[in-house]
Amino acid sequence: MTDPGPGMPQFVIVGCVDGELLWNYNSLGRTVRPIMGWLPQEDQEHWDAETQKARDIELDFYEFLGRLQVHYNKSEGSHTLQKMIGCDILEDGNIRGYVQYGFDGRDYIAFDMDTMTFTAADAVAEITKRRWEQEGTYAEGCKHELGTVCVQNLRKYLEHGKAALKRRERPEVRVWGKEANGILTLFCCAYGFYPRPIAISWMKDGMVRHQETHWGGMVPNSDGTYHASAAIDVLPEDGDKYRCRVEHTSLPQPCLFSWEPQPNLIPIVAGVVVTTVAVIASVIGLVVWKSKSGKEKKKGYEAPAGHDGESSGSATTLV
Repeated sequence: MTDPGPGMPQFVIVGCVDGELLWNYNSLGRTVRPIMGWLPQEDQEHWDAETQKARDIELDFYEFLGRLQVHYNKSEGSHTLQKMIGCDILEDGNIRGYVQYGFDGRDYIAFDMDTMTFTAADAVAEITKRRWEQEGTYAEGCKHELGTVCVQNLRKYLEHGKAALKRRERPEVRVWGKEANGILTLFCCAYGFYPRPIAISWMKDGMVRHQETHWGGMVPNSDGTYHASAAIDVLPEDGDKYRCRVEHTSLPQPCLFSWEPQPNLIPIVAGVVVTTVAVIASVIGLVVWKSKSGKEKKKGYEAPAGHDGESSGSATTLV
């Protein structure tokens, strides 16, 4: 980031496992700092190597961001460059990897490990694509990082944290309503669940009402679990037609919760079975290590929302 503000780091990398913060690095401390208590704290050689790697990435990012400001003619104001590198280890043993760059919150360029190709989002990104293709070394470097380094680190972290990462806490769900000015606002809150990813949605007549739903943020609790919420405005006479659908890896099936004058804690089991598939993923720039259901990765740089897709373990790094 070109102008982060007083006292804020200009450069940040974070590593996560299953959405949990694993380690971080920033341009103020310039040292990789383990967060999770189960990490191998005594392996100083590993953390020294990660610190040096993060410092090298930091210098590369400053140079890259400067070039983008010139190409986009954006020398003034605050600008942000992001990088995400991810690797998935599927149940069949195959590895899937990707690298994505974003500039000022928009997709810039992406690398696909399967095809060893780059996809540019605009004309400026085409310049970067041609340079990397002509040099011929960047694609091979990405392949090595994704298929070897990322996977090795992910397996190491998963081995150390397997007990914590297998933890499952079922959400406690409450549904209630509040009427004002002729509008009934229905609230659906899930408490005490782990891991972090959860899907909360409002349905009417069997149809999900995404556009009308307002999601609250994902908030951590002191015991390491999370709570999240979703609300929707409806006509008072239609309140009994709505159901809150909650999907989480701790639940054998998605559950439906109906609104009543008193909080409803009794789930109505929906007829859709959740199938979990173990997957492992990692990302650089922001690095996240995770195992998730072999769903297609989301594209783009999105702000965190109050609903997440299912995930059971992964490694990711964001820069």
